[in-house]
Amino acid sequence: MKNILITGASRGIGESIAYHFADKGFNVVGTARSEFKFKKNNFKGTLIPIRLDVTDRDSIKEAFNNLKERDLLPNILVNNAGITADQLFLRMKDEDWDNVIDINLTGTFNITKMFVKQMVKSRYGKIINISSVSGLMGNAGQVNYSSSKAALSGFTKSLAKEVGSRNITVNSIAPGFIDTDMTEYLDDKARLDLESQIPLRRIGNTKDISELVFFLASDEAAYITGQTISVDGGLFMH
Repeated sequence: MKNILITGASRGIGESIAYHFADKGFNVVGTARSEFKFKKNNFKGTLIPIRLDVTDRDSIKEAFNNLKERDLLPNILVNNAGITADQLFLRMKDEDWDNVIDINLTGTFNITKMFVKQMVKSRYGKIINISSVSGLMGNAGQVNYSSSKAALSGFTKSLAKEVGSRNITVNSIAPGFIDTDMTEYLDDKARLDLESQIPLRRIGNTKDISELVFFLASDEAAYITGQTISVDGGLFMH
C-alpha cells in the first residue's frame, strides 16, 4: 500500500485530497499546525492526523522519525499548507510578508527536504505542490501570496530536473477560485462578478483539485514532471 503525506489537511483542499486518497485505499497522513481530527473515517485506507508546523524544522524531523518507525514514510508528498495575509503593498506589514513566505515557500522547502531523501533512496516518488492562479497572473492585495506561489513554479521545475533520474516526478497545481472557507467571504454580488470572469462560469470545487492530484500521483502520469497545471475554469490562460 502506498503512503501519502499531505500538509494543511485539516480543511479545504487538503482535507478533500486526504479523503480522496483514503477512499482509494491509501495510508494517508495529514498535517496541520494545531490538533485536529478527520471528520470522516469510513474509508478503505487509513487517515492519520498529526500536528506539524511546516516552519519548525525540529517538529518536521520528529514527524519523520515517528513515521519511519511506523513504516509510514510517504512515497507521495502533497505540499498544500498555506496562508494568506492580504493587504495593499504600501500598507503591508513586514510580518505579513515574512509569515506568508515562511509558510507557503520555506515550509515547502522544509518538508520536501526532509522527505525527498527516502524517495531518492527507494528510486520512486511523487511530489505535488499546491500553488495558486495568483502566482501566475498576480492579484492586487496579494503581493506576498502571489510571490510565494509564483516561486513554487521555479521550485517545481528545478527540483524536477534534479530528481527525475531517480524516478521522482515533481509537479505543481495552480487552483483558481475554489469553494472553500477561503472564498466564503464573497457575497452574492461579488461571487456573480467573479463567475462572469471565468469562462466555465462557476467557482471550482475541491474535487476538481483532488482528481488531478490523484492523477499526478498515479503511474498514468509517470511521464509528466516539472509542470504547473492550472485548474481555474479558464480564468487565466497562458
